[in-house]
Amino acid sequence: MTAADPRPLTGEPVALDLLNTRWAAEGGPLDLFAGAAGLSRVEGLAVWLESTGLAGRFRADAPTLVHLLTAREALARAVADPADESARRLVDAVLEHGRIRPTLTAEGPGERAEFDDPTWGPAWTAARNYLELLDSAPGRIRKCASESCVLHFHDVSRNGTRRWCSMAACGNRAKASRHYARTRER
Repeated sequence: MTAADPRPLTGEPVALDLLNTRWAAEGGPLDLFAGAAGLSRVEGLAVWLESTGLAGRFRADAPTLVHLLTAREALARAVADPADESARRLVDAVLEHGRIRPTLTAEGPGERAEFDDPTWGPAWTAARNYLELLDSAPGRIRKCASESCVLHFHDVSRNGTRRWCSMAACGNRAKASRHYARTRER
């Protein structure tokens, strides 16, 4: 049985969910793949694979983790600065390890991901998902507006004005801070 996911934000698209394996807490930065919540690195990977629905397709082992860390760094750089050519090359290098094979299924046309090495599967899946997000709504890939938060989210709000990773956490803190500032001025 896999341990509970300790991260404050889950359920984002795979690419952003991978970025959110690093987060800030009152005690400092935490990393799901570096011992957060008392998990080993590979146990953290197992938690992430389970959380993203990839557990049945890929194994939680050291080579998979190394490739996933490579993808996380590439995606972090690409999201931080979409104009960064070296970041784009890093994402492309991850994408070199897989491809989409068109298939014909009982339901009609389909596709299947293929990898030169299955340990690249989760990393490639996250990089491919980032391309899908860029293709559908690049302006909706956001970093939380809280200065102390490092989480990312895909803004699916109707008007596209979501600012916080979570209204219950960062949004609430910002509202409370503004309220406190207003009451101090009086």
